[in-house]
Amino acid sequence: MLLETINSPQDIRNIPVEKLPQLAADVRQRMIEVVSKTGGHLASSLGAVELIIALHYCLKTPEDKIIFDVGHQAYAHKILTGRNKEFSTLRQRG
Repeated sequence: MLLETINSPQDIRNIPVEKLPQLAADVRQRMIEVVSKTGGHLASSLGAVELIIALHYCLKTPEDKIIFDVGHQAYAHKILTGRNKEFSTLRQRG
């Protein structure tokens, strides 16, 4: 799973462009896996995966800032910026 190699936006920029669709598929699978157990805003997050990957690939994040108007589209961002292991605690108290 390509996603397991990602801990920061820099890791995304090190992936060859032709492998980015596989990363997107991995991120979607992770979202579905977690949200099916915890609940959450799945549809809007699934629709924003390529957008989030493109932003991190093209911008120099975290120096370049990304502002989300709501967190409903931010699941991919959370997963790709070092919070993948904790993503299973989505919508959990504490």
